[in-house]
Amino acid sequence: MRIGLVGKPNVGKSTTFSALTETPVDIANYPFTTIDPNVGIAWLPLRQSCACKILREKKEQQGRMPEIDENDPRRGSICTPNSGSCRGFQRLVPVTLIDVAGLVPGAHEGRGRGNQFLSDLARCDALIQVIDISGSTDIEGNPVGEGGSKPIEEYEFLLNEIDAWIVGIIQSSWSRGARRVQSEGEKALSKFLIEQLSGIGATDYHVNAGILSVNQKHPDSGVPWSWGNEELMTMAGTIRSLLFPISIAANKADKNNNSELELSSIVESQGGKLILTSAEAELALRRASKAGLIDLNPETSNFSITDLGEKNLSNEQRNALVNISDTLSNLPGGGLLGLLSSVVFDRLNRSVAYPVQDDSHWIDGDGNILPDAILVSEGTTAKGLAYAVHSDLGDGFIRATDAKSGRVIGAEYEVQNGDIISIHARK
Repeated sequence: MRIGLVGKPNVGKSTTFSALTETPVDIANYPFTTIDPNVGIAWLPLRQSCACKILREKKEQQGRMPEIDENDPRRGSICTPNSGSCRGFQRLVPVTLIDVAGLVPGAHEGRGRGNQFLSDLARCDALIQVIDISGSTDIEGNPVGEGGSKPIEEYEFLLNEIDAWIVGIIQSSWSRGARRVQSEGEKALSKFLIEQLSGIGATDYHVNAGILSVNQKHPDSGVPWSWGNEELMTMAGTIRSLLFPISIAANKADKNNNSELELSSIVESQGGKLILTSAEAELALRRASKAGLIDLNPETSNFSITDLGEKNLSNEQRNALVNISDTLSNLPGGGLLGLLSSVVFDRLNRSVAYPVQDDSHWIDGDGNILPDAILVSEGTTAKGLAYAVHSDLGDGFIRATDAKSGRVIGAEYEVQNGDIISIHARK
């Protein structure tokens, strides 16, 4: 799964990326600091306790494990993750983030880094648009101090650029497609559109929804081969809304004047979410945490000072960190991690599944407890989970076992959130 960070230049996309991934990138106060997309991993906390909590409780009840020691550095967790971590039964799972080049008006025509930007979008499952909620930059990302572009203006210009880009793909062969529709009938229209848009992930569902939106919004539009730019933009807008769900990181919120209220309702009406944040503030806490100076809860921005921090932080530095934490705590929504969580679990409807080899002890072949926590899309089957683990496991799939109940399940069983599944396959 890949989430794209998008927006005009100089709004804090790279700072947001660095805060979420703890990956150092170029951050500067001028447009197009990001040329090639930065790719990194954000570690997202699951919303429910790791399945190792159930296993620990079972072992404690059977007398095979003592109760949690208050000095246990993992606070009771007993799983052995192949990636991420688990502490206090809070399991972290990886989400790939892409920080793409800044977008300016006219990107669909190749202006700025437009072509690169738009091609990077095609690889993303959802988008987080970083917006300068303070109004300190104009629509092209140039610093103006105050009186810059309005948040709703930034949001709408991104949508228009993506829609125009999709229209451009369609129009490149529209005359040929129109001739096919004339000779083969309306079914040829969806077939043509899928051929043109398959590269950005469009399916029957997307293009048929787009065609339907034209018929509904432009009842007098006539036959498809007579459609103009207005009809095509309507169709592209529907396809875009389904292909690239967009949520908003309303950045620089510590300098905000409540200008996000109108935009928030619009974004939510489209199925997205708007979260107020300050990427610079979050990055400062993340860096202090990575340096070992504080023990940070990234979901709440609360922290405690570590022994190393007690030795090295001055009173001025401590007060600065406390002020940063207080500022972030007063912003509703859980900050950047809260927004990412909403995108993954609410907008994309991802669930977690734990594939294991031994359904009795919940371990893999090397004895690791619940080594993998995999995010799967709604409707993923047991066989689909096998393929998510390894293609050979999917090809050789025989059956699976629900490790919680011991019940045998078939290939078409739909994986439920928190399932622990042992997959049996031909070798």
